[in-house]
Amino acid sequence: MTATTVPSPTPSAPDARRDATTIGLIGLAHGTSHFHHMLLPPLFPMFIRDFGLSYAELGLLVTVFFIISGVGQALAGFVVDRFGARPVLFAGLACFVGAGLSASLATGYAGLMLAAALAGLGNAPFHPVDFTILNKRVSMARIGHAFSVHGISGNLGWAAAPVFLIGLSSATGSWRIACACAALVSLSVIALLWWQREAIDDHHAAHRAAAAQTPVSEHPMAFLKLPSVWLCFSFFFFTTAALSAIQGFASPALQQLAGLPETITAFVVTGYMLCGAAGMVIGGFLVQRAERLERLIAAAMSLAAGLLVLAATGWLPPVWCAASVALAGFGTGLAGPSRDMLIKRAAPPGATGRVYGTVYSGLDVGFALAAPVFGWLMDHGHPSGVFAGAALVLMLGVLAASAVGGRVHRQGLLAST
Repeated sequence: MTATTVPSPTPSAPDARRDATTIGLIGLAHGTSHFHHMLLPPLFPMFIRDFGLSYAELGLLVTVFFIISGVGQALAGFVVDRFGARPVLFAGLACFVGAGLSASLATGYAGLMLAAALAGLGNAPFHPVDFTILNKRVSMARIGHAFSVHGISGNLGWAAAPVFLIGLSSATGSWRIACACAALVSLSVIALLWWQREAIDDHHAAHRAAAAQTPVSEHPMAFLKLPSVWLCFSFFFFTTAALSAIQGFASPALQQLAGLPETITAFVVTGYMLCGAAGMVIGGFLVQRAERLERLIAAAMSLAAGLLVLAATGWLPPVWCAASVALAGFGTGLAGPSRDMLIKRAAPPGATGRVYGTVYSGLDVGFALAAPVFGWLMDHGHPSGVFAGAALVLMLGVLAASAVGGRVHRQGLLAST
């Protein structure tokens, strides 16, 4: 079994408007999924006030979300390959509607747990769904930009949720109304995607014709034997562990390490995300020109790791230390489109959904396991360890990406001889 892909069928003169419509719709759906990552966490102080919950109980809500999302993501890839991505996409969005409504009607911990479970279930299929549709509908000339927009939309979804939920809660005096409005957001996205459903059809005529010519003789689980699949999984695990460190602990770590006030450190994660979005825009152009994607990934993530190590040393003035952490997001964002293209090249024909589902479940595992480790470092007085540890796992991710790229390159050489 080789890990090469059959080029997506596209017209001889690719329709830019068609590609842009598909990219925009999938970007909106992906942003909606990231928005619902943050459905409950911004409202934790209000849940403590109204229900008397502990932080441990609230943390379990996050754990449930990522466990369901991670296991579901790996399984969703098989469903996508069997039944198509579009119906699974609508099912995921419907779960988000249920999550928002469940949260708005919650009378205690059980209601919030149901909301977390539904949000995790809704989030599970999005990466195999999104990348299946993008790979099958977007022309190769624009696939790098598609991956770039996909990554940026996720960052925007993360950034929008706290503003939306806390803002509405403050304006209306009720977090229940904010959760209900979150359900309306998903319902509106469903309506828009249904209206434009032809643009996200992954079983369109051109693809069916190409799929009919592709022999399918291997077991559906055969892709799990590919070392490149598990190397991609480990790459996502390591890079997400670094993101978990920055999202969860960059602000308190900088307060302890550099003596910065919360009024400054609170914006570091936002800066990291915005720099990441800028990196993804540039990465979308570079991925079209890079023959050896793993080298671009290594350079970008090494830059990010270097900036984090610089912050960990404490040598920089306090504000520059915070800026160094924020700028590290540019490096991880720059690597994003190349990362997704590398997975595309490593996926065997007919297994796009399964591969992306399995690989991206490493994201959920990274979030679930890394937070306690970096939390332990903070509890034991090692704020510099947050940034040094994030740099270390980024470099482990570089090693994984290099191994994947080397395998894909060798298989390409063999296929051409």
